[in-house]
Amino acid sequence: MYDFVVVGAGPAGSRFSRRAAERGYDVLALERGAVGKPLACSGHVSTDIWEFTPEGAREELLQNEVYGARFHVGGPQSDDYPFYKREVVSNVIDRVGLDELLADAARDAGADLRENHSVSSVEEYADRVEVTASTPDGTETFEARMVAGCDGPVSRVRSELGLPEPGEKLQGVLAFSEEDDPGDYVDVHLTAPRFFAWRIPRGESGVEYGLAAPPGSDPSAKELFDEFTAEYDVETSHFCAGMIPVGPADSVTSRRGFLVGDAAAQTKPFTGGGILYGMTAASHAAKVIDPERPDTLQDYEDAWREDLHTEIELGHWIRKCYSLPESVQKVGLSAFSGEIGVHMDKPTSFFSKEHLKKLLSGS
Repeated sequence: MYDFVVVGAGPAGSRFSRRAAERGYDVLALERGAVGKPLACSGHVSTDIWEFTPEGAREELLQNEVYGARFHVGGPQSDDYPFYKREVVSNVIDRVGLDELLADAARDAGADLRENHSVSSVEEYADRVEVTASTPDGTETFEARMVAGCDGPVSRVRSELGLPEPGEKLQGVLAFSEEDDPGDYVDVHLTAPRFFAWRIPRGESGVEYGLAAPPGSDPSAKELFDEFTAEYDVETSHFCAGMIPVGPADSVTSRRGFLVGDAAAQTKPFTGGGILYGMTAASHAAKVIDPERPDTLQDYEDAWREDLHTEIELGHWIRKCYSLPESVQKVGLSAFSGEIGVHMDKPTSFFSKEHLKKLLSGS
């Protein structure tokens, strides 16, 4: 019997698998396809990403460094409001490569990570869980003391455990052009209903264009994306789509199961990004959950919420600004644009001494 069966080998699943294996637990991780594929997530992350990766990852994965963002209330020809730092704000990375590298780190730590294992059912019992998966050779059932659902926004584990859905899901779409753009600013367009569109230069790897909108919106997310890229007059390829969970729910744990990452909607409400939040929660889970003591699942609920609750709540307030009247958005962006002291993963940094000093000095 395994200590943990981890369903999903994205950043959150691989992070938990690695940390739990390093603590001496017997970990089996199941990925439904090949690790990192298909791509359904942007590769624009804060510089804190390197705190979660093995040595040498930056040299292998980095594609571009970003110093700021230009906000637009309208299309590419509209006025822009720049926000910037004098040092690197964020990095653009090889997103598939990140997943592969983190999965290799989990294997190196001792986790048994198996690809092409698609979980079909999860059964909880008083002393164990049974996880059944379709494999290249048929069907196999695995026993473990606990199951970790790290299987993304449309989580099979969440459904099987009867845990509540995220408060909201958005439809995200992205694609890439072959432009060679060494620029160091991203463009953010507050045009998509209740969210935004983006353009991210990836150096020699081209440019990423993306957008998110509520499912069922009219026009659809894909139609809005086509309009957006047409305004930039570019042709894109490698189109990707995926759901972005926004929440989180009131509970992400059951009797012998727990959710981490997008499955738990541990994401930034104002950008939809969840790589850093998911891996932060995974670290908490590996530290406090004892697979022989189901009561420690509450310790996980307490730990990750204490760490991320304020950031997520402030993130919801920031997102409300996306739906303000255009005239109000322009006034606000004009008032706050310029040099900033804000961390892209931490809305609380808006109230930091560094940022407040820059605002008061008019920098």
